Amino acid sequence: MTSETEPLVSRLRAAGCVFAEEEALLLLEAAGADPERLERLARARIGGAPLEQVVGWAEFWGRRWTVAPGVFVPRRRSELLVAEALAHLRVRPGTRLPVPAGTDATGTAPPASGVVVDLCCGCGALGGSVALDLVNAGADVELHASDIDPVAAGCARRNLAGPAVEQGTGAGGLTVVVHDGDLDAPLPESLRGRVDVLLCNAPYVPTEAIALMPREARDHEPRLALDGGADGLGILRRAITAAPGWLRPGGVLLFETGHDQAEAAATAARRAGLTPRIASDETLGATAVVAAQG
Repeated sequence: MTSETEPLVSRLRAAGCVFAEEEALLLLEAAGADPERLERLARARIGGAPLEQVVGWAEFWGRRWTVAPGVFVPRRRSELLVAEALAHLRVRPGTRLPVPAGTDATGTAPPASGVVVDLCCGCGALGGSVALDLVNAGADVELHASDIDPVAAGCARRNLAGPAVEQGTGAGGLTVVVHDGDLDAPLPESLRGRVDVLLCNAPYVPTEAIALMPREARDHEPRLALDGGADGLGILRRAITAAPGWLRPGGVLLFETGHDQAEAAATAARRAGLTPRIASDETLGATAVVAAQG
């Protein structure tokens, strides 16, 4: 700890920031040499705003993604969805996660092209991560992302045409369209029956549990990105019902749930005609359902 960071670290620690030293360094980086900006950022963080919204980015799957104020912050646990999607596409994930057990993920013979859809896309990190790794494996990718929140959709547009996407170094090409709208409603009909991977990181917190969430989520992220209805599965059921109409044979729907919701969500997928599998990662504290089109 330096003399420059010590006062800031003390303030952050007093505000309850567990990783105060690391956060101080990130705030200093974001502020540059502007002490007034540093003070504004520090006050915002001490006031409970998520660090990612304060500094303007979140790290996800090895890349930095712009996160605007009021936009849902992608969680590290959602990297399980990316790993499962890449395993399905036979693209070896990066070193951040192991290849999921029981999947065909040798990293050989990835598809020459692929269609990826990211519903409830937020800042675009999930769909963007899958698409970029697929492009880096040499495939041509068509990525469609949608969000009902226009602020989130705007953030996704900036990300998917910005520095994170420019990190792609593979031989493949990437086409991106971000749509404003509710779940699959704004998707073009031309996608029906063509989607290889349909990600839907929909809210799954039961309404009554919102009040128990950390204040940085409860007070600074949009409720529509958190509230999944009475049992937390209201929006996911809609996505599950819609998915078979978009997926190609062999395509998959992937979504995150709480551990105690996974069986009910898998049952809903089975009733929709999909073949579900529950995946988990104890290190990330993540549970996901991977539901395949027959």
